Amino acid sequence: MRQRTLLACLALALLCVIAYSRSLSLPLLEDDYSNIWTAEHYGSVVGLPAMFHDDVARVRATVYWTIYLVWKCSGYSPLAFRVSNVILHILDCWLVYALGLAWTRMRSAAFWAAAFFAVYEGHQEAIMWFSGNNELLLFLFGGSSLWCWIKASSRPRSEWLLRAAGLLLFILALLSKESAYIFLPLFLLVTPSENWRRNIAHLLPYCVLAAIVIVSVAATRAHSFRFADGSFSLHAPFWLTLPRNVGRVLWFWGLLSAAVIFFTRAVVSVRKSALFALAWIAIALVPYSFLTYSPQIPSRQLYLASVGLSFLFGLGIVQLRQITSARPWIAAVVMFAVVAHNIGYIWVKKQRQFRERAEPTEALIRFARQTDGPIYVQCFPRHPSIAEAAIYVALDRYPSNLLFTPEQAAERKASATFCYREH
Repeated sequence: MRQRTLLACLALALLCVIAYSRSLSLPLLEDDYSNIWTAEHYGSVVGLPAMFHDDVARVRATVYWTIYLVWKCSGYSPLAFRVSNVILHILDCWLVYALGLAWTRMRSAAFWAAAFFAVYEGHQEAIMWFSGNNELLLFLFGGSSLWCWIKASSRPRSEWLLRAAGLLLFILALLSKESAYIFLPLFLLVTPSENWRRNIAHLLPYCVLAAIVIVSVAATRAHSFRFADGSFSLHAPFWLTLPRNVGRVLWFWGLLSAAVIFFTRAVVSVRKSALFALAWIAIALVPYSFLTYSPQIPSRQLYLASVGLSFLFGLGIVQLRQITSARPWIAAVVMFAVVAHNIGYIWVKKQRQFRERAEPTEALIRFARQTDGPIYVQCFPRHPSIAEAAIYVALDRYPSNLLFTPEQAAERKASATFCYREH
């Protein structure tokens, strides 16, 4: 069993590396520079008091610690930052496998689910955009806490150790992203209904911690840009956004998996497990159903929901192997098609999109590297703060030589003018 688990983990890691190997050549994107600059101040031990006094930063603490660690180990190295995201994704894939093995309902589907999660293109932004690592860290800590929760009920001798570890990991999840509270219903989802009464007392500390963070975030409503920019509202049409994005997550491998399970003679336990996987998807999307800037949830925020999709797909493969037991090659062909489709999409379409997205900032960096003296940034399709952070991080220069108005350019006698026009 240990040898099989080791081989499974190696195979999952290989799938992750293959899926995202091309993306390692990409430069950093716009928000990456701002986050690195911020992490330089907040990520160290000295910066802890300032970070925890920052209403927005304190619920992203693990993000700044991760960025600071990579920054101190490698300096300005886009490759190092990208490798760190791939490593986190590998750990998350192993965690999906571990959760599947621990959760009785998903045990038979564990490997297939993790393999799908490794290559699934729907959440690629969380890995390909370095600043999307908050999603990776959220699941790493929240999912690990969930694993401890499941195992604590089956290991009486180490129950309290597992519960203490789970609580600590949940705290780290709450320090990774504001939406970490959504793991609370997932704790109940993985708990057999007959054990709810016994486990409700163990869930109370998690609820208290989540409530503290929710109140802390709500208290910033008057001055936090996350509320002020209008991107989030309790009055958003979540009743439309949620079902629309559940359908988006299910398209199309999820729908095919559901069809295999519900339109063939699957045993009742498999169908019931599929319903739990669907419930996971819906629960995980709830926090993002109150966004106002788009009815389509950004792909990076599908990361947690795609765990449920992966379990659904794994159950579909299990059922497919059952009904085609005389032709085992059919399941192998389907799995090959899944891997080829998702990796091909990441390699071709998404690789091109992310390179185009990075080009304005990269063009400014190249221009500044070859220019001495003040630069008049006449047209730049990003916020000026992104230009300043990019120059500071990439060139190790304070960005005081960047000028953004004609008046500044005339007064400081700009030595060069930069303009990037969208193609």
